[in-house]
Amino acid sequence: MGGAPLAETTLDPFPGGEWRIDGERTGSVPTPVEREFTVRSRSQFQLAVRRFRRNPVAMGGLVTFVGMLVLSFAGPLFFPYDHDTQSNTLSAGPGTGGHLFGTDTLGRDVLLLTMRGLQWSMLMAVVFILIAGTIGVLYGAVAGYFGGRLDDVLMRLLDVSFTVPLLAVIIVIAAAFPSARSPFGVALLIALLNWMALSRIVRAQFLSLREQEYVEAAHALGASNARIVFKHLIPNSLSQIIVWLTLGATGAIGLEAALSFLGYGVQGSDTSLGRLVAEGVAAADTRPWLFYFPGLALLVIVLAVSLIGDGIQDAFDPAATRTR
Repeated sequence: MGGAPLAETTLDPFPGGEWRIDGERTGSVPTPVEREFTVRSRSQFQLAVRRFRRNPVAMGGLVTFVGMLVLSFAGPLFFPYDHDTQSNTLSAGPGTGGHLFGTDTLGRDVLLLTMRGLQWSMLMAVVFILIAGTIGVLYGAVAGYFGGRLDDVLMRLLDVSFTVPLLAVIIVIAAAFPSARSPFGVALLIALLNWMALSRIVRAQFLSLREQEYVEAAHALGASNARIVFKHLIPNSLSQIIVWLTLGATGAIGLEAALSFLGYGVQGSDTSLGRLVAEGVAAADTRPWLFYFPGLALLVIVLAVSLIGDGIQDAFDPAATRTR
C-alpha cells in the first residue's frame, strides 16, 4: 500500500512529572504522595484473607492446627519403632524407659499412638470436607437453581432424612458391617450421612443468587446451566460453604469419638483419638496417661478447627463492623 510512512511515536518523561508524546504534553506522572495514598482494589477473597490474618484468635487456631499436623506426620519419623510395636515395658508411666507419654497395657508407646490417632482424625476431617462438601453442594445447587417441582421433590426427601436419628443409623450400619470399620471407612460413613444441612444452605443461596442481574446476563449471552452454576453461583456462595465445612469437620471428629466410646468406632489393628480415649476411660483412675494425653489431643484439635471456622465466618461476613 502507498502513502507516507507512519511516524514513530515516542513516550518520554520530562522533569516536573510531565509526560509528552512526540513533544506534546499528555498529563502528569503521579507524584510519590499520590502513589502512597492510592488504594488498590481487592477482591472479596483478598479482603477475607486480610481480615482472617488480622484475627489473632483465628491465626492462633491455624498455627495450632498446622503445628499438630506437622507433629502427627513428622514426629513418628524420629522414633526407631512404629506405633503398634510392643515392648516389655507394660503400663509404664510417662518418662519410663524413654517413653515420654508412657506405654499402654500392651507395651505400645502412647505418644506414637496419639500421633497416629491425630493422623486419622485429620484424615476424617479431609474425607468429610471432600465427600460431604461435594454431595451437599451439588444436591443444593440442583434444587436451588432449577426450583419448581424438582426442588419440591428434593426438599421433601431431605425433610424425611432429617427425621431419622443420625447417630442411630450410623450405629446400625457400623454394627452390620464390622469389617468396614477402619478409620477411612468410619470417615466415609460419617461423610455420607452428614451432608444434608449443607445442601439446604446452598439451596437458599442459589434461590437468591439466581435472580441477580449477572445471572440473567449470562443466560442472555448463551451460557450453559453448568457454566452458570460452577462459574458464577458456587463461587458467590463459597463463603457459606467454607464456613459450614470447617465447622462440620469438627463435628465429624467428635462424632467418631462418640462412636468409639460406644464401641462402634474404629476397629482392627489401627487406632484413632476417639478409640484411644474410649480405651483409656476404664483406666483413668489407675493409669491416667492412657486417657488424658489422647483426650487432650482430641480437645486441642477440635478447638483449633473450631477457631479456624469462626475466623473464616468473621472474615467472610460483609456486615462485620470491626476493623481487621
